[in-house]
Amino acid sequence: MRLGVLDVGSNTIHLLVVDAHPGARPLPAHSHKVELRLAELLDPAGAIGPEGIDKLAGVIAGAVQAAEDKGCEDVLPFATSAVREATNADEVLARVREETGIDLQVLSGADEARLTFLAVRRWFGWSAGKLLVLDIGGGSLEIAYGIDEEPDCAVSLPLGAGRLTAGWLPGDPPDPADVRALRRHVRAQIARSVGEFSRFGAPDHVVATSKTFKQLARIAGAARSAEGLYVQRELTRKSLEEWVPRLAAMSAAERAGLPGVSEGRAGQLLAGALVAEGAMDLFGVDELEICPWALREGVILRRLDHMPEGMPEGAGTRQA
Repeated sequence: MRLGVLDVGSNTIHLLVVDAHPGARPLPAHSHKVELRLAELLDPAGAIGPEGIDKLAGVIAGAVQAAEDKGCEDVLPFATSAVREATNADEVLARVREETGIDLQVLSGADEARLTFLAVRRWFGWSAGKLLVLDIGGGSLEIAYGIDEEPDCAVSLPLGAGRLTAGWLPGDPPDPADVRALRRHVRAQIARSVGEFSRFGAPDHVVATSKTFKQLARIAGAARSAEGLYVQRELTRKSLEEWVPRLAAMSAAERAGLPGVSEGRAGQLLAGALVAEGAMDLFGVDELEICPWALREGVILRRLDHMPEGMPEGAGTRQA
């Protein structure tokens, strides 16, 4: 069946259309992306203002039309930290439902971590052993650890690259004092969670997902995305430690000139690098591997896992 996964994230509204069947690898068929930066549309009280809600509803309506155009039989819509933490989340969800027919499921941070972990486990398989998975989004950092498909431990921290950039790094390039303050904040937040994971022992394989990690790996010399999904891409702590001061000295425009860095994400790259460096250091990770699958694929896989046996294609309930 053809499924559409509608991801309302802190940076981007992303519709991923896949051809998916139980027991088979989901095959991407179409991608529809709009950069909205919801996390930056929050007012001082933490609410998404009327203009932001209008923009969000309009973008979702466009994504729904794209899903219909591409023949999706079912749309799986979800929202992450920007909507989850908005003080007027109920109003936002009601407006979206009223104007688009989409009933957004708001994922908890722990659910994000679990679904991302599921996708990583399916990608690498059982032979990868105990996995430690790191995922830096626009609003939060998810960390999960386990040997099965359900992690033994999963946490979500308010350390997303967009959130931290907006709240801690106003300058372009940023003031060195602001960078140092953010570094201290990031490491203090991560350190509070390290003990929850250390009691399970060292992981066999450390994996990272998300645009931030992919861009950091690319500027550190990993293969281009054009070289395909199955090329192994790694990021070492040593290379990250070399890049952080360089990124801190650059403007957003200069970062956008680096290989693999998009103009829209360039401003957030330093904050993301500080989170990645802090996580690798505090968890004692010297090297990690980039996984092409993440939260959206986890949502698809969970949907397929819960499809009744013998259910005919086209029998899904469309939410638009």
